[in-house]
Amino acid sequence: MITTSDIEHISWLAHVRLTDSELEEYSEKMNPILEYFSTLDEVEEDVDAAHHVLDLYNVWRDDVPSEMLSQKEALSNAKEIKDGHFKAARIL
Repeated sequence: MITTSDIEHISWLAHVRLTDSELEEYSEKMNPILEYFSTLDEVEEDVDAAHHVLDLYNVWRDDVPSEMLSQKEALSNAKEIKDGHFKAARIL
């Protein structure tokens, strides 16, 4: 079980200041998480690797040339066009 002093030590290591109420809150929230990890410790580890139920594999199509869209067709559903190109919002 994690205590408020453990949380206080962790916050000190992380250079994060916590109030007394936050220390209490985080210790209460951390305990269920740690309990979950303790149940994971009980899982058997010497089990064969799992296999898929279905025999799935990658299906590739042949890379053959085909007719391509004209510029007008390619831009037909574009929200905005500028000088014959797709126009997008700046991201930087």
